[in-house]
Amino acid sequence: MVTTFDGARALVIGGSIGGLTQALLLRDLGFDVTVFERTPSLLTDRGGGIVLQPDTVRWFAERSERTPEDVSSATSYLRYLGKGDAILHEERIEWRYSSWSTIYRALYEDFDPHRYVLGEYAAGFSQDEDGVEVRFVSGRVERAELVVFADGISSIGRQRLNPGAGATYSGYVGWRGTVPESLLSPGSHALLGDALAYSVAPHTQICMYPIPASQDALGQGDRLMNYVWYRNVTEGPELDEMMLDKQGIPRPVSVHPGQVQDRYVAEMKEAAGDLLAPAAAELVRLTEEPYIQALYDIRSERAAVGRVALVGDASFASRPHAAAGSAKAAADAWALAETLGSGDGDIPAALAAWEPEQLALGHALVDRVSAMGERSQFTNTWVPGDKDLEFGLYGAGVLTREAARATATP
Repeated sequence: MVTTFDGARALVIGGSIGGLTQALLLRDLGFDVTVFERTPSLLTDRGGGIVLQPDTVRWFAERSERTPEDVSSATSYLRYLGKGDAILHEERIEWRYSSWSTIYRALYEDFDPHRYVLGEYAAGFSQDEDGVEVRFVSGRVERAELVVFADGISSIGRQRLNPGAGATYSGYVGWRGTVPESLLSPGSHALLGDALAYSVAPHTQICMYPIPASQDALGQGDRLMNYVWYRNVTEGPELDEMMLDKQGIPRPVSVHPGQVQDRYVAEMKEAAGDLLAPAAAELVRLTEEPYIQALYDIRSERAAVGRVALVGDASFASRPHAAAGSAKAAADAWALAETLGSGDGDIPAALAAWEPEQLALGHALVDRVSAMGERSQFTNTWVPGDKDLEFGLYGAGVLTREAARATATP
């Protein structure tokens, strides 16, 4: 029998994919849930791609009227391209993809928009035995029996629970962009349109795959080709200068589309022809507004204190080599809901029981993507087809928590 929390209130701080997943699951447990998102408008303009893993789409597989197929597209091959677009490695394997905004919009529509509050930035909180008080910069104060921070890489919750947890720069940035697949030449589309494709060169690599252009544009010909291209940039003045937008405002995490300085865009497109397979270089050159993310790792030593929990990037942030950021946020949310639902109604006890496994999962993920990045960007030992380099939250090629546990069992 599942424990329910009828009459109890929960606040979710941060309204992105992880926050919405958590809010929906807490609502199903009977909580009166309100989501507070600090941006003043809905997060529908984020077009980056997501490689879908079971945790990412579990809501759609088990609870929603939509299915995973309703919000994603698929490819049939893993393919590595070399000079002259030679195929260096190829194997048949299906992956599904979506765009960040497609998953976000679908989760938002499954939630109650009247309980999704925009433009409220949490400043701090305090708690006692019975509840948590959250204070916002607007002067608003809210109280609840449970508060979950899903507020991303700059999480206020993490700063309070882990005051010494800083971001560690990876040594490289991710150039990102999307291009309508209809703009690709026939030869490039034949190589990229049905594949998770890589082009690897010394100290760099690019990963490419097709994503939906919208919830109604899932099929071939209507999609976007998405990529992330990892390039080394030295920490300090070189990185700081690159992360200034066109208005001269420092953007330490991401310089948004249309705001990257033109000289960096021009250099990036020129370098693509020298470093990447021709199909990959064509994709980069066709990008109208590429953007940059500086890639950091963040670890936490606490994911829960009393009635307060951290999920997703609010607890651990990792480089995207394992394509596990959204999956980790969803996994945290599902595990928290399951622990609450299997307990006796004692919220602090449930959070204390939930925390150790989520900390172990977060540390393992950061360890693994750090090793992957070292092979890609510094030691040049990223080998096409190596199973240790496959996507997956719980380990290379391991797609479920149950499979990971079975693998680890003596």
